[in-house]
Amino acid sequence: MTNLPELPAAAFAKQDAGDDLAFYEPPRLVTHIDEGAVAALTDCYRRLLPPDGHVLDLMSSWVSHLPGDVRYGEVVGHGMNADELAANPRLDRWFIQNLNADPVLPLPDDTLDAALCCVGVQYLQQPVAVFAEVRRALRPGSPLIVSFSNRCFPTKAVAIWRSLDTAGQARLVQLYLDRAGFIGVEATILADGRRSDPLVAVTGRA
Repeated sequence: MTNLPELPAAAFAKQDAGDDLAFYEPPRLVTHIDEGAVAALTDCYRRLLPPDGHVLDLMSSWVSHLPGDVRYGEVVGHGMNADELAANPRLDRWFIQNLNADPVLPLPDDTLDAALCCVGVQYLQQPVAVFAEVRRALRPGSPLIVSFSNRCFPTKAVAIWRSLDTAGQARLVQLYLDRAGFIGVEATILADGRRSDPLVAVTGRA
């Protein structure tokens, strides 16, 4: 169930329908956005994430782009590759889970102060279910920040994502968060692509 009945039946199909865990098995210790976009995202996190808060880094990797001079109470990482997550110095703990197979997060209700999803939303086949789980785990009023650029593994990105331009992708992510029950959902251009990779953040609050 996607909770998006207005979208085409094949909206969340992928060119590569093979096992996602197998695809992500080789560690990729690279950044998927350039330094300018990373700096813009880090500044966004500095403004929106509460110091000493408990943060979920959803679809994480070996870097989280969090401000280096800000301490958080706990950063929980989720991802698909153990080597990448183990190499991330900002994660206090982490877990592996294929959200396309099982969107239910192993996290208690109302325990997080913020959640992040950096350049991973394009791969979700049950995005509303996943973000509803994030909302469940967030304390009321806490932010979810979903950021994306123009880079992806195209064979693993869902069909509707590949069919849209940046503005359409922003509206799609806003729709995901609306349907998942977030309020105050808005899209912000963090980097316009002239001096760095483009980067958009869609933010909602539980």
